[in-house]
Amino acid sequence: MSNREQTYDVVGIGFGPSNLSLAIALEEFGAHGMENEISSLFLERQPSFGWHRNMLLPSATMQISFLKDLVTFRNPTSGFSFIAYLHASGRLPQFVNNQDFFPTRQEFHQYLEWAQAQVAGRIEYGAEVTSIRLPSGTAPQEGADRLVLEVAEGAGRTGRAVEARNVVISTGLVPSMPAGAERDERVWHSSEFLDKYRRTDHRELRRVAVVGAGQSAAEIARFLYDELPHAQVSAIIPSYGYAVADDTPFANRIFDPSAVDDYYFGTEQTRESFWRYHRNTNYSVVDDEVIRDLYRRSYDDEVRGVTRLQLLNLTRVTGVKRAGAETRVSLQVGPDAELRELDFDLLVCATGYDGMEPTGLLGELDRYCLRDEAGRYRVERDYRIVTTPELRCGIYLQGGTEHTHGLTSSLLSNLAVRSGEIADSIIARRAGYGAEREVLAKIGGDIA
Repeated sequence: MSNREQTYDVVGIGFGPSNLSLAIALEEFGAHGMENEISSLFLERQPSFGWHRNMLLPSATMQISFLKDLVTFRNPTSGFSFIAYLHASGRLPQFVNNQDFFPTRQEFHQYLEWAQAQVAGRIEYGAEVTSIRLPSGTAPQEGADRLVLEVAEGAGRTGRAVEARNVVISTGLVPSMPAGAERDERVWHSSEFLDKYRRTDHRELRRVAVVGAGQSAAEIARFLYDELPHAQVSAIIPSYGYAVADDTPFANRIFDPSAVDDYYFGTEQTRESFWRYHRNTNYSVVDDEVIRDLYRRSYDDEVRGVTRLQLLNLTRVTGVKRAGAETRVSLQVGPDAELRELDFDLLVCATGYDGMEPTGLLGELDRYCLRDEAGRYRVERDYRIVTTPELRCGIYLQGGTEHTHGLTSSLLSNLAVRSGEIADSIIARRAGYGAEREVLAKIGGDIA
């Protein structure tokens, strides 16, 4: 049977760090010499691997320790760790001498590329999954143990079907723009920043603005200030200023693997407390070092009697329109929400992302996926959507589970453990409950 005719044990949709970590977990399972190796395929619509390529700004660092890589928290002896990458690259002594837990974003991206090259046989790039359905002629009441993925490939978008017993959806987040703002050649989202910046005549950029109060907004404002010495940079911030991220040791325990259990099995009051007290570990916050860098630039401007860096605090964008060659931005400014219009040569919206929403991809299958009272997918502890009994195959989510699993659902912090739990679940389900403890014991897994 050819690869294009077989039914895979698992097909991953999307291939960023989450499904890369899963591919490695499955690779390491096979390396243990287990019988009946798990067959897998990962489909990615991009032509090659890439993770936030357009935010690989010079000197921008990771906000998590290098030990929170693709594998270490699941398997500290893995040959796919960041340490293994440094050793393979001949930079391990130099990295240690640097005495820093936080590599640059560029170096971490190189690590991800190195890791994906080692599992390249499981990946197909330029392959976009357009829908998931039951096999033709399947009567749902009889029970469905396979799914069919419709895949569009290549420039001609030719189609093919792929069968899977389990699917793992990791299509990533969707860029979010301010109300009334549409992307064009001079209105960008941060997710496309570097690509568009490199293709723009920088001499034309004399008045630029960055919208947002989070890490990406602050990093882009700093980058533009340094790269465009002739330009005025306006930072449009809905708060009174940038807020510092709480990365102190006790607060960081919110990202520990055990915190997922506390959230998942906690009461509604417990879950609400997680968000109320600990949003400032990740959402609309900025590293202390970046805040101080920007403040220093602002202060130096004041000493020199110039205003190259302008902070528009308590300000929200309410609309954007073209005015000749310029972009006219409507704003609500200050405590009284004064209405103002300002013209810019460039507006960058570092306004975050909307969560992953797989409903469109699932199509008719959505009727078999159970939801809670708020209309959100019910999700098992192993990240599998709760389905009606007749749908026996697994639909797993890598992302879009903040309501069930907490703050780390779309973050790198719990990546290795989350992917390991999904792999363990798929392996155990295929082995059958009676054999799952034996199977997982051989690979060092665990059953909750």
